[in-house]
Amino acid sequence: MGGIDILLLIAYGISFVCALLLIAALFLYFRKRFRARVVSLFMLAAFFFLGAYTVKMAVAFWIRFSTATGGDAVYAALKSQAWTVAQTGTTLGLVILTVLMYTRRQDLFLSFPAVKREEEKEDADA
Repeated sequence: MGGIDILLLIAYGISFVCALLLIAALFLYFRKRFRARVVSLFMLAAFFFLGAYTVKMAVAFWIRFSTATGGDAVYAALKSQAWTVAQTGTTLGLVILTVLMYTRRQDLFLSFPAVKREEEKEDADA
């Protein structure tokens, strides 16, 4: 392994850990927001993007480590397909975030009235 490979592994590792920490923080945010029955569409898109980005970093680790240890044609095809899916998800997340930013729709919220009605029925039954 050369110096660039080591630098890339360090960069991928830092990116992967930061993305996991952000996903954990967003998970707590969404848990709180789903209980309130209102979720920001922008934050939901950011969560989707971070999820795809985290998968992409995991695939990048897999590609780098398997390149260092060798591999066969089946693994090479699988790695290529996994990278394609991860890159497509990341790109889709970025497109959604960009559209929301440039249309100035960062403040769109989704509300869940059906969830509210079910809880009201449970409260009425109790």
